[in-house]
Amino acid sequence: MDEVELGLDTFGDVTVGDDGTRISDAQTIRDIVDQAVLADQVGLSFFGVGEHHRHEFAVSSPEIVLAAIAARTDRIHVGTAVTVLSSDDPVRVYERFATLDAISRGRAEVILGRGSFIESFPLFGYDLSDYEVLFDEKLDLFSQLRTEQPVTWQGTTRAALSDADVFPKTENGIRAWVGVGGSPESVVRTARHGYGLLLAIIGGAAARFRPYVDLYHRSLDEFGRDRLPVGIHSPGHVADTDAQAWEELYPAMEANRNAIGAERGWPPYSRLQFQHDIGPEGAVYAGSPETVARKIAATVRTLGADRFDLKYANGTLSHARMMRSIELYGSRVAPMVRDLLASDAT
Repeated sequence: MDEVELGLDTFGDVTVGDDGTRISDAQTIRDIVDQAVLADQVGLSFFGVGEHHRHEFAVSSPEIVLAAIAARTDRIHVGTAVTVLSSDDPVRVYERFATLDAISRGRAEVILGRGSFIESFPLFGYDLSDYEVLFDEKLDLFSQLRTEQPVTWQGTTRAALSDADVFPKTENGIRAWVGVGGSPESVVRTARHGYGLLLAIIGGAAARFRPYVDLYHRSLDEFGRDRLPVGIHSPGHVADTDAQAWEELYPAMEANRNAIGAERGWPPYSRLQFQHDIGPEGAVYAGSPETVARKIAATVRTLGADRFDLKYANGTLSHARMMRSIELYGSRVAPMVRDLLASDAT
């Protein structure tokens, strides 16, 4: 395997200040830009910003935030985590990312998905009964737009296009992925359209996703496509010691999980559940640099992944703690992961 890419994701969680009061959405967005600048400075590969339309998260227009990040960074790739394509227009999405690619000098990436929340559908006038067809048709159109040639397309969810050309053109195309939560149909569709596979593993052991990776590679072969990358997105937090990381992360995750769980009928989050999640069979990568590096390396080995993105922003976790987590992730976790994986090859 080539050297694994190590990246970061944030949904722009609105956090609290030192006095425990909620900080503004505006300050949250400014903090995200500073977090990305630090990620670039410590040598990480990717910085992803999610799109949401609800009060827990400050970012509804990630490309604007990413443009600000691109203007202040030099090497790190910037992209979404994810762009909710179902409730957006593929032409406008492509135009925005082509513009971001110009600003970043070829560092833009797009991760397309249906999203884990549904607020954008009524907000932009879409019917949830069209959930599947919206994504299918819009992904098909976006795939044609990626060719940067005039497009003729017809579907049921937007106006048809006839020999339509879209601008600006990029210099070398845009790296594109589809975020998948774990359905075989989504994996096959991702392969059919020629996107990288980004697995959102937010619960359970990573090993249970191995069949999806195998299905993806088989599907690429069946569609006559070259090998494409597999990435992983999972939550976590890094601190100087295991105990510190766990004590910092738990209250933040508890607040976040319980707020969302109240809407979805989940049971209250507990210390017992947290202990499982941070263990070897859980999907949370939290602890000292050594603990997090070993768990990431094990997951990369198990799934044969090309990239691992740590969702470092979790609920009310403070900006200062996130900055320290990013510093440790880039300066200590990433080199250890690469050393562990390199030792496998010798």
